[in-house]
Amino acid sequence: SRHIDAINFAPQLQTRREDMKHLKLTILALALGQLAVGGVQAQSNVVKIDGSSTVYPITEAVAEEFQKAEKNAIKVTVGISGTGGGFKKFCRGETDISNASRPILKKEMDDCAAAGIKYFELPVAFDALTVVINPKNAFIKQMTVAELKKMWEPGAQGKVTRWNQVNPAWPDAPVKLFGAGSDSGTFDYFTEAVVGKAKSSRGDYTASEDDNVLVQGVTQDVNAIGYFGYAYYAENTARLKAVPVVNPKGKAVAPSMENVINGSYEPLSRPIFIYVSEKAYARAEVKKFIEYFMKHGAQLSKEVKYVPLPEKAYIGNMDHLKKGKLGTVFGGTAEVGITIEELMKREAKL
Repeated sequence: SRHIDAINFAPQLQTRREDMKHLKLTILALALGQLAVGGVQAQSNVVKIDGSSTVYPITEAVAEEFQKAEKNAIKVTVGISGTGGGFKKFCRGETDISNASRPILKKEMDDCAAAGIKYFELPVAFDALTVVINPKNAFIKQMTVAELKKMWEPGAQGKVTRWNQVNPAWPDAPVKLFGAGSDSGTFDYFTEAVVGKAKSSRGDYTASEDDNVLVQGVTQDVNAIGYFGYAYYAENTARLKAVPVVNPKGKAVAPSMENVINGSYEPLSRPIFIYVSEKAYARAEVKKFIEYFMKHGAQLSKEVKYVPLPEKAYIGNMDHLKKGKLGTVFGGTAEVGITIEELMKREAKL
């Protein structure tokens, strides 16, 4: 009879086991759900930024002050993967804001459009792209665009390797080149301004999207020359020497805030931007950050050695955001030599 009772009881045991299994799965699902909700809530207070190393000092300064003002209730992360690398992430929807040292290009516009990413283009400052040499270099007093082109054009690769090949008055010494990596907006702008075509450059040089790497390289070699954003030179004036560049009017002009404002530092003066995803801007924490940026960006740009735009530019940016004026005023092409005044006129028409 015991055997019969055990057989009769078996279905009930099986039912109870299944009930317990379902109960455990339900508890696990609820726990995972709570974790997911917690993760979403945690993520919702993060503003993700990536892109240009040139724009990084401004955005990082704004991020630091903003997080203090918000008592760290909102976290802002700022990466450096270069303007091109930043746009790749931005157009995949991986970031909220993209730092850019040049306007968005046609291919990037197409990538964003394909992914349904709409954006606001906000100029935040002007930069004097700076050519630098080692301070022990005593023979370079100035350089022409033609001399820079002779050093950096694709045809120079493996051929123009000594200073006297660029200018016979310069010594028979090796040239050590340091420049922006191919994902950098600085690379795009420099090659457009100097060689005449964006991304057209010799490849046999030390390249990096991180300007601090380039600073280090030039400071360690007396025969070195490099280029990057003005802020990185300004931070290292004791370790680097800026080269005055001859402008289209034939005058050798050193990079400085004054020379960017008066338009004499040509053709290496350029606007720099942040691009804000429309979808991200709908989030309260991103909106707060951008409002803080537009209110304090001019002062913080100046503090990190960039040229702030006129106050009306930041007011205009906020107006574009308020009115939902999406897109770019540059049409997806690289441009050289635009002045602050010209930029302001163009942005007003967006």
